[in-house]
Amino acid sequence: MHLFRTPRGPVVLQEGEHRALFDIAWDALVVRDDLRAVLLDHVAKAPIIEAPTELLAPLEGQEVWAAGVTYWRSRAARMEESKEAGGGSFYDRVYSAERPELFFKASGSRVVGPGGNVRIRRDSKWNVPEPELTLLISAGGKITGYTCGNDMSSRDIEGQNPLYLPQAKVYDGSCAIGPCILVSETPPAPDTAIKIRITRAGNEAFAGATTVSQIKRELPSLVEFLYRENTFPFGCLLMTGTGVIPPDEFTLAQGDEIEIEIDGIGILKNVVARS
Repeated sequence: MHLFRTPRGPVVLQEGEHRALFDIAWDALVVRDDLRAVLLDHVAKAPIIEAPTELLAPLEGQEVWAAGVTYWRSRAARMEESKEAGGGSFYDRVYSAERPELFFKASGSRVVGPGGNVRIRRDSKWNVPEPELTLLISAGGKITGYTCGNDMSSRDIEGQNPLYLPQAKVYDGSCAIGPCILVSETPPAPDTAIKIRITRAGNEAFAGATTVSQIKRELPSLVEFLYRENTFPFGCLLMTGTGVIPPDEFTLAQGDEIEIEIDGIGILKNVVARS
């Protein structure tokens, strides 16, 4: 089933019907380990409505975190962009290390929903989107759902020095999530496609794809490391890294349209703006 967040409240798409759960707070739902069972119970009594036309980012009190260098393509790109600063070996080491790279990505106020404007920094000249399978995790540390994520990144800033990663990754409009949460007790199949398409002035500027099977690390392992010394009272969202990065000569421009699609979840669409 698919869980949407709308201005009126949560909506569930189940067996082709949209059911309104407007009397339930979003945070009260996603905090639970038994999210799917709770939704099934409420859906049986919820009224059928028309498909919502306005969707919000599927989070409220949740933080967004991210894992880096979980794909070979990401490792190669990070090593290339930072080689002149002497940081290339860092990414090679973390790719094969037991401990993953994990970093804070966004608070709820910085997250953009479906149809919203993601941003590129004024002080950056090399910016890319990163399409990522994103996990919904309960307060108890259980993966309860999956969604599409866009980890906007300023590659030139991160490439200058790995210590600049927070500035390259964390700023207003640097994160998009949506269009919904696929609530499932099983992870996406290994052959699940993660695709991205960027159009500029109506023409395709870049397109690429990978699959879930290309993620090097086990998803529960990423969650275990994240929750080792952190508590998340409302649960959290975790981006699992990217396996699709545009070529080095590509950079986003104002007005570009980004579509990120993951099989079984949907399409996250956003437009690029510059502050």
